[in-house]
Amino acid sequence: MARIYAIAGAIVLVALVSGAWLWTIRAPRDSVFAECGVGQIAGGNSQIGGPFELVDSNGNTVTDKDVLTEPSLLYFGYTFCPDVCPLDTSRNAEAVDILEQRGVMVTPVFISIDPKRDTPEVVGDFAANLHDRMIGLTGSPEQVKAASQAYKTYYKAHDADDEFYLVDHSTFSYLVLPKYGFVEFFRRDITPEDMADKIQCFVEKAE
Repeated sequence: MARIYAIAGAIVLVALVSGAWLWTIRAPRDSVFAECGVGQIAGGNSQIGGPFELVDSNGNTVTDKDVLTEPSLLYFGYTFCPDVCPLDTSRNAEAVDILEQRGVMVTPVFISIDPKRDTPEVVGDFAANLHDRMIGLTGSPEQVKAASQAYKTYYKAHDADDEFYLVDHSTFSYLVLPKYGFVEFFRRDITPEDMADKIQCFVEKAE
């Protein structure tokens, strides 16, 4: 009987230790940013984000560690997009300006999902016209696909034989913090002011 109790005790101890370990690797993000109202994406936020390798406006190959050196707001779109991308990226740029006025620096990042047309120069011009600190990134089809998969985004080009083809794509914006990685996403209907308020909460809690 004593042996049974010992085995049972050992099992309970292992369960407690395992639970504590899982808490330590899963709880920090949720507990730190709980007051900021963390959104949820189907499949789980913990599966979003990760390393990528793309090409900047100067034609240089860069990684996520080169680009995401401070709080960053990522958007996946394309420069030929007739309406959604310009509106979303302009909203992001406005939120970044609001934050800068409050002393909170956030880097806006535009990642093209149309590598066929979006050369480094084209992406660079697009980003520069939207915000003087916006980083424009493109890459090979393989590089773009890998980055998109890391952030669980969707895109699909229409008939590419037509030079004016459109690209269907998801429209989330992603907040990434250097220490934590991806922490939050924003839908299209959020205003620049509300976006700025929420981003500020995340940035301040991360300090």
